[in-house]
Amino acid sequence: MSVPRARLLELMKAQCQLFSTTYNPTGIRTGNKILRQRLRGPALASYYPRKLINDRSLLEEFSPYDLTTTREEEEDRLDHIAALKARGKGAPKKKKEAPVVHVKKRK
Repeated sequence: MSVPRARLLELMKAQCQLFSTTYNPTGIRTGNKILRQRLRGPALASYYPRKLINDRSLLEEFSPYDLTTTREEEEDRLDHIAALKARGKGAPKKKKEAPVVHVKKRK
């Protein structure tokens, strides 16, 4: 003797209310499995330690003392860019504003 489908659906609905799960009688894919999982962002972010200090922050910290410092990597980068521009291979200039388009009115 089989139990009617309506009775089984009522039982499933009560079960879902009791255990705080999603009632999904048709079995369609809802993504609840993914949404119930723990967030991965904090674990991925804490994998690498934060950089506490870098050369730019160090220079900003000691800027009131008028220390003369050199940043070789930055100077090399600027020299490379200047050499590219001298050969005509530098990056193009950025647009200042969008061109104005004139629309002719129909009569």
